[in-house]
Amino acid sequence: MNRKPTRVSYLALAISTALSSMAVYAEDGAKKAELERIEVTARKTVENLQEVPVAVTSIGESALMENGISVMTEVQQFSPNTTLQASRGTNSTITAFIRGVGQQDPLWGYEPGVGIYVDDVYIARPQGAVLDLLDVQQIEVLRGPQGTLYGKNTIGGAIKYVTKEMSGDATFNIDGTVGSYNQRDLKITGQLPISDKVYLGYGYANLTRDGFGEFLQMSQAGQDKENYNKDVSAMRLTLELHPTDQLFFRLAWDKTDDKSNAKGGYRLLPSLLTNAPIPDSVFDSYTSMPTWNKVELEGYSLTSRWDMDDQTSFKYTVAKRDSYSPTNIDFDNTPLKIFDVPAIYDDNQLTHELQVTHRGENYKVVSGLYYYDAESCGQFQAILEVLGQSLGAPGLTREVSGCSNSTSKAFYAQGNVDLNEQWSLTLGARYTRDSKEATVNNGLVFATVYPESNWIPGYVRPEGELVPNVLDDNQDWSRFTPRVGVEYQYSDDIMFFASYSQGFKSGTYNPRASTAEPAANPEIVDSFELGMKSEWNKTLRANLTLFALDHKDRQYISVLPGATSADLNQRLGNIGKSSGKGAELELTYIANESLSFDAAIGYIDSSFDEVLDTDQTTGLTFDKSEHFSISNTPDVTFNIGANYKIYSEFGDFVLNANYYYRGDYVLFEEDSLLTQDGYGLLNFNVNWYSQDGNWRVGLHAKNLTDEEYMIGGYQFVTPDPTAPNDTSKYTPGLGGDNTLIGYYGDPRTISLTVGYRF
Repeated sequence: MNRKPTRVSYLALAISTALSSMAVYAEDGAKKAELERIEVTARKTVENLQEVPVAVTSIGESALMENGISVMTEVQQFSPNTTLQASRGTNSTITAFIRGVGQQDPLWGYEPGVGIYVDDVYIARPQGAVLDLLDVQQIEVLRGPQGTLYGKNTIGGAIKYVTKEMSGDATFNIDGTVGSYNQRDLKITGQLPISDKVYLGYGYANLTRDGFGEFLQMSQAGQDKENYNKDVSAMRLTLELHPTDQLFFRLAWDKTDDKSNAKGGYRLLPSLLTNAPIPDSVFDSYTSMPTWNKVELEGYSLTSRWDMDDQTSFKYTVAKRDSYSPTNIDFDNTPLKIFDVPAIYDDNQLTHELQVTHRGENYKVVSGLYYYDAESCGQFQAILEVLGQSLGAPGLTREVSGCSNSTSKAFYAQGNVDLNEQWSLTLGARYTRDSKEATVNNGLVFATVYPESNWIPGYVRPEGELVPNVLDDNQDWSRFTPRVGVEYQYSDDIMFFASYSQGFKSGTYNPRASTAEPAANPEIVDSFELGMKSEWNKTLRANLTLFALDHKDRQYISVLPGATSADLNQRLGNIGKSSGKGAELELTYIANESLSFDAAIGYIDSSFDEVLDTDQTTGLTFDKSEHFSISNTPDVTFNIGANYKIYSEFGDFVLNANYYYRGDYVLFEEDSLLTQDGYGLLNFNVNWYSQDGNWRVGLHAKNLTDEEYMIGGYQFVTPDPTAPNDTSKYTPGLGGDNTLIGYYGDPRTISLTVGYRF
């Protein structure tokens, strides 16, 4: 369904030619430079990247800034076999997959497969997890199950957002950005020493942009017509106390308010019930919904650290986070109320973690206790007004609401011991006990119903419960997740490692349940890795990982046939297993003091091995794995980039370019009608730094060739078996229309940032 052909071959040729030319220049001239040491916190202690036997990518502050990366989803370009994209109808809900493992559906109660962490605080819900980067030190992408140190819901991996620890010096930073589509961004960060032991840090961002497209027809008068616009404000305050060299305290508060419009999707098929044509631009849409949208996030955390001596350290973190997201999703994307879904997500969580780190002469141990308590509630209305009117009713709404409340308690320990000068052993384990209770209300209302009064002007919601309770249940699960690894230090600069690790995604109830169905059991991923961390002549870093994984007890929603097209019958269960194997190669080459190259290459061969379902008529079990594919997972991803520095009396210039390629991938697991062809993004950046280091100017051009690429969608149609050679003919789905919708990534944009550092 991609409408623009990909121009991979000549773009790759152009990039390779440019890199070769730069390499020839480098050989002639500048003095030799060496690789920088990269420190990561992948194992919850600060370590050299090259000493960590984990597949991890780290992108530091300077790389993020010089590449013009302003939002977490752009990090996917630099990490192999990684998908980080904005989900469908909102700007700030994330779809995260690593090595083919993740969670596509963002409905309350479902658990992610990739964990998102801000300063080691787990972000449980995908709403608001597309974080705008503010005062960040580095982003780390940990690939593969992280079940020992990070726990449940990291079966694909973990994304870590690490903010800066303050230095105690007074600083003030301000960045202003203007760009395409009337982009206007302002970021202010800094720190103020209150005393020699107390520091106050602050950050503020206001990020705005017009839409890439517009709503061409709207049934709600007076609504903002911008589609794919941005209107975000974010604030952060941090108070740090350093009473002694051994004690550290940090109290942090952050708040994000996203008022960007709800995103309208692009109709890939003409509507059967309206005469609105398919828009000319993939960023244009139609809607009968309000276009306003809101995501409110707020969090508090307290971190305490006591370095008892040179060997032992204690760390305690308590954090509370709340999010509230009323949203409007027009599934059919027409001016009629064919299939509209207003919804509310309301989440809060409280976490505690006590961690102890101890270093001996030839060993190191990290252990801890973890507690998590969360409430995830929501409601949505599937408004099928046109269908209801055809049945003689004033309207028709399928209303679903409920809560999924959970607690999780865990103990973990992981140690690394040096057996001799070359061999070391890693052993880790985590015991987790989860408890979950869920309620679901589900039923039909023969009227048009919204979540709250005044959702649209003048609407008054009826009092009381409109639909019956169909599920009220609770269940406990426990899991022991191990990690075993062995490392061989071949030389000072080359390490080989092999490991086995296991992770699990929590069991869950179906938030769309129409009957008192049982909960789905946890998903399990077993992963095997064989890797090499190496540096050659202090100028080439080559890190290679080979992996294989088995993904068992996969949770999946099966759509059940109903008596009418108004039925939204779905069943959640553990239906099958999948497997994957692949390779990841990350390269950095320092040609000289001025020129460097980077590459990140990922390959994965993944598929469903078994998908079991039950015939509703005969009661027999059958395998339907031939209808399933791993979603949001290209077989191949790669990124190649070059960075060139020019030192002059007018200041320092940093020029960089990268080409990022993603192979074909499907958007849905079962019989996906939405497939994105392989595409490539070409980006170019020019940065200037004044000689005194106070001023910076950055010019950032992204997606220079203006590629169109799909990152999400909805399908509520099936191909018409009577017309197998005419893909324009489909059997209508829920609501009675051809609902096949695509959402797209950003078009070509150019921006200019001016920054001042004091």
